[in-house]
Amino acid sequence: MPAMASRSGSRRRSMNEINMVPFIDVMLVLLIIFMVTAPMMTPSAVNVPSVGKGDKTPKTFGQVIIEKDGSIQLKTDGNERTVSLQTLGTAARNWQKDQPEDTPVMIAADKTVPYESVVKAMDALNRAGVQRVGLIVKSTGG
Repeated sequence: MPAMASRSGSRRRSMNEINMVPFIDVMLVLLIIFMVTAPMMTPSAVNVPSVGKGDKTPKTFGQVIIEKDGSIQLKTDGNERTVSLQTLGTAARNWQKDQPEDTPVMIAADKTVPYESVVKAMDALNRAGVQRVGLIVKSTGG
């Protein structure tokens, strides 16, 4: 009998558990590092350049006005009408056909309008075949 008892005591048991303490320690250190460094990071900001006075301003042009609420106005020859993004290109192209060849369509948007809205308007005009598209900006004088 004593031989039997010593034999069963010398067997190795398989380990069924994983020690999670080192993993938790590493994760807590990483969490603290991110919590300390996150407030120090500056958010990306696009600094839009200001412009001086241009050489010559076109005498006639169509104007696309993008409002803060996302609505789009097309102002041509003194009349202003609300258009959707889908019909903007066609309406501007139809107006431009009756104008001299180099008549531009200018886009005016408030500073708070998302940049994506301006790009979508430019894309709609480009897809419709509008040849000259410009941006209206505040001049700094000069």
